[in-house]
Amino acid sequence: MDQGNNSGVTEFVLHSLSGSQELQLFYFALFTLFYLSIVLGNLLIVLTVVSEPALHSPMYFLLGNLSCIDVCLSTFATPKMIVDFLMDHKTISFEGCMAQIFFLHVFAGGEMMLLVAMAYDRYVAICRPLHYATIMNVRKCTILVVGSWLIGVLHSVSQLVFTVNLPFCGPNKVDSFFCDLPLVIKLACTDTFTLEVLMLSDSGLMAMSSFVLLLTSYTVILVTVRRHSSVGMAKARATLTAHITVVTLFFGPCIFIYAWPFSDLPVDKLLSIFYTVFTPLLNPLIYTLRNKEVTSAMQKLSRQVSSCRSPSSPL
Repeated sequence: MDQGNNSGVTEFVLHSLSGSQELQLFYFALFTLFYLSIVLGNLLIVLTVVSEPALHSPMYFLLGNLSCIDVCLSTFATPKMIVDFLMDHKTISFEGCMAQIFFLHVFAGGEMMLLVAMAYDRYVAICRPLHYATIMNVRKCTILVVGSWLIGVLHSVSQLVFTVNLPFCGPNKVDSFFCDLPLVIKLACTDTFTLEVLMLSDSGLMAMSSFVLLLTSYTVILVTVRRHSSVGMAKARATLTAHITVVTLFFGPCIFIYAWPFSDLPVDKLLSIFYTVFTPLLNPLIYTLRNKEVTSAMQKLSRQVSSCRSPSSPL
């Protein structure tokens, strides 16, 4: 990226989760396990959705894309954090820092929009079941997914275009394990009030409005579900419970950090870990353990893989 801002800072120093060498080794093992679980778990969901014809429906198409975004969201910073646990001097270049900010907001913004799309899918399925196949066609699903990614990119560019040209002349210590916009802006050696307001009206408003929209849609859906007592509605209720859990786990930390982005709270670092590591880790568990169709498809896929690996019986 172009550093046409006469910045004297060429790198930023990142803070670790702990100053203890023993704890850092423990965190290295723990987060390595978490990251491998995130990648393998979400890729397993994608593979299952793609390979099982019974899961070729709008709901699982959106779920597969959510798993893809979760892998990306956990990858933009977690591998570096894991490596940094073994380093005494934890630094990141100016370009690398700007790249982390860009990808964080692309993936987080895209996931927000995708969760809204998933809520819309469930609304149509439960509140307008007779028109579901017509409304949620392949074209509509593709538009929802592509639109989620585009909104994420536009959201990220709208903030980074102002941040990348800020003058940074020191200090250069970011109080987190990755570069996040509120923390980096505080290091600029100029008045950033206008940018702070812009970020509040962009990230904060985006998170809050999406969360309110999701709560409203799920309230309407739950009211509709309560009027029925069939087996199908019980299944819909279980699906909604999983969706609401994901929404709460993802939006809670985001709203806390970006609605009050310039407050110095030690809990912010823990919340950053939560929505970049724990939520992508929990999503596969929530969707697979509570969904018999996905579990059954995974068992079928496992049997197919096992049969392919077993030697052929002699004639």
